[in-house]
Parts: sequence; structure tokens; C-alpha cells
Amino acid sequence: MSQAVPYRVLARKYRPADFSALIGQEGMVRTVTNAIQSGRLAHAFMLTGVRGVGKTTTARIIARAMNCIGPDGIGGPTATPCGVCEHCRAIAEDRHVDVIEMDAASHTGVDGIRDLLDGVRYLPTSARFKVYIIDEVHMLSDKAFNALLKTLEEPPEHVKFIFATTEIRKIPVTVLSRCQRFDLRRVPAELLERHFAAVAKLENVAIAPEAVALIARAADGSVRDGLSMLDQAIAHGGGEVSAEQVREMLGLADRIQVFDLFETVMKGDIAAALDRIDAQYAMGVDPGLLLSDLLDLTHWLTRVKLAPNGAADPGVPEAERERGRQMAASLSMAALTRAWQMLLKGLGEVRGAPAPLQAAEMVLVRMAYAAELPTPAEAIEQMRGRPAGPSQSAPAPTSQASLGGPSTMHATEGSAAIAHPKPAQAPLSREPVALSRNPAGGALVPIPVNFPALVELLVGRREALLAAHLSADVHLVHYEPGRLEFRSEAAAPGNLATRLSRLLSDWTGRAWMVSLSHEIGASTLREQGLERELRRREDAASLPLVQAILSAFPGAVIESVKDLAGSGASSDEDDESGMRATLDMEADRDGGDET
Repeated sequence: MSQAVPYRVLARKYRPADFSALIGQEGMVRTVTNAIQSGRLAHAFMLTGVRGVGKTTTARIIARAMNCIGPDGIGGPTATPCGVCEHCRAIAEDRHVDVIEMDAASHTGVDGIRDLLDGVRYLPTSARFKVYIIDEVHMLSDKAFNALLKTLEEPPEHVKFIFATTEIRKIPVTVLSRCQRFDLRRVPAELLERHFAAVAKLENVAIAPEAVALIARAADGSVRDGLSMLDQAIAHGGGEVSAEQVREMLGLADRIQVFDLFETVMKGDIAAALDRIDAQYAMGVDPGLLLSDLLDLTHWLTRVKLAPNGAADPGVPEAERERGRQMAASLSMAALTRAWQMLLKGLGEVRGAPAPLQAAEMVLVRMAYAAELPTPAEAIEQMRGRPAGPSQSAPAPTSQASLGGPSTMHATEGSAAIAHPKPAQAPLSREPVALSRNPAGGALVPIPVNFPALVELLVGRREALLAAHLSADVHLVHYEPGRLEFRSEAAAPGNLATRLSRLLSDWTGRAWMVSLSHEIGASTLREQGLERELRRREDAASLPLVQAILSAFPGAVIESVKDLAGSGASSDEDDESGMRATLDMEADRDGGDET
């Protein structure tokens, strides 16, 4: 009775035996090939990358390339191992005595490394090089790395080290500096599709192109993960694999169903959305994966809206491209960014919830209700009894530097954009003085009439750091033209007074006496500004229209007050009139923002 041959999974059966069969790593293959051909073989290699991209496979190929002797037994190191010599076959079958492979996850301590390094000083038994392959090397302890360092720095000529890791950041810098590092890239989905289709053809399996695309997308750049899923799909389909079978196996939702669900939610039809997610859940779709698909669709629609050429990707079916263009055109950027944030937060809730389906439904409920929220412009116009429309045009923005007067308050998410009129303040006057020339030939500047004007002078003369110290770290005790006395805080530099005296004397052509004082002095200019800002917010919050807006938007706060163009107002009626004018401008200008 003949013994049955054990089945070999596809990931092992189609493991590359040489560099030509290694897909998606052309840069690394080119570098190693050139090094072998030129005889510049390093003594240590560090291979890093995500799971399943070929780190261990590459290590074994390098070991074969170093020890191959060719079919005639007289060859040297080569980038194309023959696969038939004694060393090539022994390494491929994991039985070569001079190629030692160790899993660092099972031997994390220093004793395991010491046992391994005991054989370093001995020559290879039969091969050209003794090769040590250490997988998941980041699992080694600190003592184990220290024990490895000396040998790694000065290894014997007959020893080569090849390390593989998925966590390159956990490798000590002292180890990395002694290795040639190769980052194995994620394999692109298009390349995975071609590879999986070729494997299915070799296995005489009929597989739908859409099924191959689903497996390649789920593999996330990992060849081994994709081959494992393909193996499972072949067993699931009994030799014929369809897209429906792959979706059922992986718990994925139909792409068209994802489009339908997203469109239903964005229309605010929560009842239909709940029916759709219940139907998907009954078919075996994981709620977390469904939200992940919605998140991926939101990102894709955003890219299509910002860069319409993104919809021309040949990997996307024509029906999805056309529908994607229509949905991207109908949705605003505010709606898409709001959906992204809610889905991203909701995905974490679903993964940590005791009932994932219920958590996913609540995420869709929030999205549906948020889709019905008006924009800030629409909300303000509804409060004022006028419908917001595109016919209302915003006035051209005006520079604050050229205009003074009313102030506008902006609020973050959950707050309204409102305005508060304030009488314009005249610019600081300066005492006129006769201008002369200093010895260097530059024009002298007018003497500042007060301390704030002095800080402005420093800013204008590109002494911003010095001006910042005077504003935040100095308490004014006395000021008059030519004399300055202040108390400084610990953050101020020790030479502040000396430097300020020299600069002011050079700029104005007049000797300045700048001295320190132990008196308390006035508040800093920064503290005075904060006090003024607080008073402006309190004044704005007392206006009737502002109170109405704040009550209409629970949780809204006045965040800041900024100057806008306009004339000063002296009465409540003028205040509210000025506010209405400002609201018109703010509503039209910020109409696309999220409330």
C-alpha cells in the first residue's frame, strides 16, 4: 500500500528559490546581486519589513548564493544559485550543517546566543561560509545583544550573519551600525494579483479576476498572507473560486453594497441604513470590516473630489468609477471630512465594544443625523429668517492692518462665528524729532513716546526676540524718552538692559539709561493684552444677538475677538447693526465650514 504524499501549502510550495522568483523587491535584489558579482559581500545583513514579504526566504537565498558550487562543483559565490549542487539542495531542505537558523522569539536570553556563538570560531564543515540566520532578532534581550556585539563587530572571515525582523526600531543602534540594512517593501496589489493568478493557473484552478483582486487587497502587501488566503479560497470553492465565495470567506462586504450603504447614510435615511447593515451582518460580514470599507470609500471619494484623475485608476471597475465621480460631486468637503472623522473614531469603538454590531449601528446613526446638520451659514440665516443661498456674495476680505474698528469672534467646532463692534483705536503717536545721521551713515529713528511704541520699534528693526522678552518678561516701573526702568523675570536674559541701552542709543542718537528695579511695576504687555481680550469677550457675550446665538448652539463658546473694518458704534442698536453686517460676511465666507 503506497503512502500518501503530504500536502504542501501554497506558501511553501511556491517559495522562491532564487532572486529571479522574488517579487516586489527589485532594489534589494539589484544591490545584493552587484555585491556578490563584485565580491563585496558584507559580514552581516539586516532584513526588515512587514510579515510575509520574504525576509526569511531572502536570507536563505543569500545563504545559497554564498555557498553554491555549481553543477560541476567548482563554482564560486553567484547571484544565480544552481539549485542542484549539494549545498543548494541541503539549504533548500533545511538540513545544511553550516547554515544555522534560529528563531530569536524562542531563544531570547543570553544563553541561547552564547550557545550559538560557541561554534563561530570553528571552520565550516563543508560549505564555503558558515551562515547564521536569526529570525525576529528584535526579540533578543539587551544582554543577548551585548553578547552578540563583539562577534558581530569582528567576525571570522568564514562567518556571515543574516538577521530578519519586523520591528526595526527595537534593534539597538550598535547592532544596526554593524549591518547592511535592506528594507523589504510591501508588494503592490497589482503585482500580487498577477502572482496569485499565475499560481492559480499552475494549480489548475479557475478563479475570477475580482476574487484575485479581493485576495490581493486583503493581503495588504504580504505574499505569504495572500497565498494562505488563496489556499483557503481554493479549498472553500472546491477548485473554482468566485468573488462571492471570497467575500464570504473573508467576511467582506460587496463593494456595491458599501457604496449603497454610504449613500444611504449621507442622505440621512437611517432606517434604510440600519436595514442594509443588518443584511450584511446576516451574510457574515464583520461590522468592523464594514466600517473599514466605509472609511476606505470616504478616503477614495475625497481624493476623487480633490484630484478627479484619481477616478481613472484601471484597478477600479468602471461602474465604481462612474458612481464615485457622481458621489464626489454631490458631497461637500465638509461632509466628507466629517464622515472620515466619525468613521475613524467609530472604528475604534466597534473594535472595543462588547457588541460590535450595536456599536457600528450607533456610528451610522450619528453619521446620518450629522448629515442633516446645516452649515454655519445656513444655521445663521435660518435664525434670522432668511434662507441661505449661493446668490449672497461675501465682501472681499479686508486686511486688518489697514482697517480698525469692529471685532470678529471665531469659534471652533461646536461654536458660532460672531462679531462684536468696538471703536477703532488710533495708532500710537510718536514724538516728532529732527532726524540726523549717525556716524555709520544711517538715518536716526524717532524716539518712542511710550513703552509699547518702543516694543514696536524693536519689531520694526528686526529684533523680534528682544521685543518678545520686553512684552512677556518685563514689568515696567518708569518710562520717559531716554530713560527706562523695569523689573525683569527669570526668563529674561541677563544682558537685557545693557543690550537695550546700546541699541536705543545707536538708533536714536541719544544716550539711553536702562536700569533694573526691585519694584513690582506694571503688568507685562502680554498680560495687559490678555486682560483686554477677556474684557472684549465679556462685552461681546453681553450683547442680545450674541446671547441668542450661544443659546441656539449649546456648548458654543467665544474663542477669539479680531478687528474688522467698520466705524465705531456707540449704542446697542449700532452694536447689533454692526454685528448683522459682520455676520453676513462671516456666514458667506465660512459657509462651507463644519459647525
